[in-house]
Parts: sequence; C-alpha cells; structure tokens
Amino acid sequence: MKPQWDDLPDNVRRTVEQRIGQVLKAEPVTKGLMPGLAARLHTEDGGTVFLKAVSTASPAASLYERERRAGTVLPPGLPTPRLRWSGEVEGWIVLLHEYVDGRDADLSPGSPDVPLVLDTLAVLNEALTPCPGDVPDVAANIAMLQAKAARLLALPPEELPHRAMYETALDKLKPDALDGDTLLHYDLHSGNFRIDDGQPYVIDWAFAARGAAWIDAVMLAPRFIEAGHTPEQTEALFAQVPAWRSAPADAVTALAALWTLFRLYKGRFGPVEGRDFRARAAEAGRAWVRHRSR
Repeated sequence: MKPQWDDLPDNVRRTVEQRIGQVLKAEPVTKGLMPGLAARLHTEDGGTVFLKAVSTASPAASLYERERRAGTVLPPGLPTPRLRWSGEVEGWIVLLHEYVDGRDADLSPGSPDVPLVLDTLAVLNEALTPCPGDVPDVAANIAMLQAKAARLLALPPEELPHRAMYETALDKLKPDALDGDTLLHYDLHSGNFRIDDGQPYVIDWAFAARGAAWIDAVMLAPRFIEAGHTPEQTEALFAQVPAWRSAPADAVTALAALWTLFRLYKGRFGPVEGRDFRARAAEAGRAWVRHRSR
C-alpha cells in the first residue's frame, strides 16, 4: 500500500506546511504505478498543491531526484505545473507542485485533444532546445529498454513472435543516433497530459533526459495507435511536428522496436497489476514496427 500524508514523519509534514500553510485535507492520488506518496493537499488559504514524496531508500528515489532536477530547470511559461519547492527531509524526497485539475488527454481519432497534444509536443521541443539544465543523457534510459529487449531475445525463438522483425530493426540503430541537446520528457502518454479547460499540461518528469528532439514524438506515437489510429494515420499526424520530420528513419524503427520489446517484457514478467495494459501497448508498438518494416 502506498504511504499516506499521515504516514510521513512529523518533521516532514511540518516542513511542507512551512512552505504552503496548514494542510486541512490530504486526498490520496492512487493512479499510476510509481511507488511513493502522491496527494492533493488542500491548504488553509483555499489553495491546492500536489505533493509527491518517497523514501530515499526506495528503488524509485532516483526517479524522484530526476523529476526534482527537471523541475528546477524547466523555464517559466511552459505548459507544465511549476515546482514550488523540493527538498530532502528525514530520509524523504519531497516535491511540491502546482496542482493541475482536469482529465487525461483523449488520443482517439477525431478527438479535439489530438491537435492540442501535438501542438504541445512541438512547443516543448522548441522551448527545451538547447537543454536548459543538467539531466542524465537519454542513453541511460535507452539502456533500460535494451536490457529488457536482450532478455526477450535470449528466449527460445518460439517464445518471441516476430523475433526476426525486431532483430532487423535493432541492428540498424547507430550508437550516436539518439544524441541531441533537447530536454526530453521521455514518457509522454495520455495520462501525462492533463486537459484543463481546453489547455494541455504535461506532468510527471521522472524520466527527463537530454537527447534528440524527435525521441519524445517516437515514444508518444504508439499511444496514438493504441488509441485507435492506424500506423499510417499516426505518422501523418506526427508529420506536423518539426522534430519528427528530422528523425532518421532507421533510428525511429529501432526505437519503436525497443519501446515495444520493453512493454512485451513488462507485460509478461512485470507487476501483475500492470501486465494487461502493457500488453495492449506492446500490441500497438508491434503494429507500428511491422508497418515500418515492410
């Protein structure tokens, strides 16, 4: 069970209240698989703040630290909640963000959210190039995908359908293809776009990294296929994004294959509560890799 506001040490809660005022109510936010505390805090002045906190002993602590680093360098004016304060208190990493209400983006065909999301992606690419601060290189993120892909490719051939397609795609990835100087979100999907009164906001920068601008588009594209677009329709939509148009074709296909194999691995061996939705995502990724491999 995820920790709650009342589970935090007294000094951690006092530190938070010194920053935002007395907390009258803490509503747990249970959506998502990330360990740690997530809560909407209602304060005495009538405001709301989004709290994230995790023990420094948690395996997820490095991701909270990365989100903290990203939050300190994201320039003002971006469509993303501002980091109001962050710190480490009594073995807890604490982040206080502006609270954004709203709903997940609808990426399905015909949704009015689709152009909003694509426009926001282009805005992020432009505003975050060059990278405004010190975040890990995207190679660290890609290495996680490659490790899981290698585990699957080591299985007997009959246990990995379309094995040859994936191997062919991965063989074309050049080591420097992902290099760049853009601050990437890296984990864009419908749940990390919050639509509030027609305005999209990008949340959860836990995987922020420096790399080629087109990578965010490639990581998002399979979500459009998962939402009902064909691969052809998806690529036509993403052609509106300037960074997409500069992406090397072989690198796009290879990254799509890595994205898919990672989700195949998690859908088979990952936490039980996440296997079904990761398997659905993997099916969308497979359709896209197959389309690009013809």
